[in-house]
Amino acid sequence: MKTLFISALLIILSVASFAQADRKLIREGNREYGKEKYSESEISYRKAIDKNKESADAVFNTGDALYMQKKYEEAGRQFLQNHDMNDNIKKKSASLYNLGNSLLMANKVEESIDAYKGSLKLDPKNLETKYNLAYAQDLLKQQQEQQQQQQQQQQNNDEDKQDQDKQNQDQNKDGQNQENQDNQDQKDQKQQEQGISKEDAERLLNALANDEKKIQEKVKLAKAQKAKVRTTKNW
Repeated sequence: MKTLFISALLIILSVASFAQADRKLIREGNREYGKEKYSESEISYRKAIDKNKESADAVFNTGDALYMQKKYEEAGRQFLQNHDMNDNIKKKSASLYNLGNSLLMANKVEESIDAYKGSLKLDPKNLETKYNLAYAQDLLKQQQEQQQQQQQQQQNNDEDKQDQDKQNQDQNKDGQNQENQDNQDQKDQKQQEQGISKEDAERLLNALANDEKKIQEKVKLAKAQKAKVRTTKNW
């Protein structure tokens, strides 16, 4: 019994020693945090966690130090871990509040709204949480409206582009028709410069043939009249 009592006493003293060690490191981290030495305070808080992995306060303060270094996603993970470690309602609410702030700064607005709502369920009278929730909801509404405007603008741009493409196609079609007409005109002009068409040539040949025939008939008639005069000559 005496041996068991001594062993139990050693265990209690060991746990107390570790608890004192992690509290000392947390206080050291708090002093560095107060001097805005956030990186140094994070190191102290993490050392405290190494001494006592069940130290919810060290986990929470590590999240604060990370948040001040703008490491918002890492900070959020610390606050979420602190929420799971705590049984105290006020502390659980505070961890969700800080989680909401981290998510908001990481531009995860919808997720931050969920975190703020969770915090308010645990502490409904917290005015800061109510204010941040209203701010996040208003910001989300603005983002959604802006997104809708961008989508509408993109749709208008696509419609304008389609209209412009159609107009360009019509212009290209008109230009092609005009080009074809110009080519035909040039071809006809070239043919005119080179000579008469086949049909015109045939008509001209027929006209010349008719004229030649008439001339021959006139010559024959003239010869007949001359021969007649000669036969009436007085011998």
